[in-house]
Amino acid sequence: MIESTVDLGGRRFGWVDFGGAGAPILLLHGSFGRGSQFARLAADLAPEYRVLALDQRGHGRSEHGGDFGRAEFVADAAAFLRHLDLGPLPVLGHSLGGLNAYQLAARHPELVRALVVEDFGAVMRAPEIEHPELDLTGWPLLADTEEELRAQIAQRVPVLDYFMASAIQTAQGWRLCFDYADLAATQRGGLGDHWADWLAVTCPALLLRGEHSPMLPAALAKEMVRPGVELVELAGCGHWIHDDDPAAFAEAVRGFLRTVG
Repeated sequence: MIESTVDLGGRRFGWVDFGGAGAPILLLHGSFGRGSQFARLAADLAPEYRVLALDQRGHGRSEHGGDFGRAEFVADAAAFLRHLDLGPLPVLGHSLGGLNAYQLAARHPELVRALVVEDFGAVMRAPEIEHPELDLTGWPLLADTEEELRAQIAQRVPVLDYFMASAIQTAQGWRLCFDYADLAATQRGGLGDHWADWLAVTCPALLLRGEHSPMLPAALAKEMVRPGVELVELAGCGHWIHDDDPAAFAEAVRGFLRTVG
């Protein structure tokens, strides 16, 4: 795994190349995530596929601050693909990354050859989604030890390891490697009705839903199916399918990628 940085439009981004000689695929993480979290999937897909993962704005080792709207996230991903200059690639996105991925495919079809969306719908708002935003009130800014930070985060989230993957040690102590104001803006920027973008996607698409997901209702997932879109529901999984059942997740992704060449 090689971690690098790149300047895209005057803004610094971190990214990860998990290596290998396989066919490249771009991965976009969800809110509160980072590219390195796809290490298990990269290992499962190797050597057939070479996973490239971008730390999206405000996340991981990428620059903080600025705007966190739809146009900005999509432009970042498009600029990164043009920087890679590997031709149109399959793009996989989880949660917020799934929204970014299908909006990228809709708005820049020349860059996306195939699409995998992990547990994100064409609508993200109440009442369709009961809790579309994670409340960050009272989250710890700094802790003396990693264990202390872990204990505080555990009181606030359903999947601890996903969030703790963004924990870093600084000279002042342990913290998460994002600013809460950025993540609040990121979540707000993802709210709304995105049907127009979903329906504009022309490449083959795989929509993955966790059986127990609170973020992609079963009825909405079924409504999103149309010619060129395959829906797979993974039993026993919640919103973080790639963590809940990594083997089944990788199998579904690999099987789809093989069908699209």
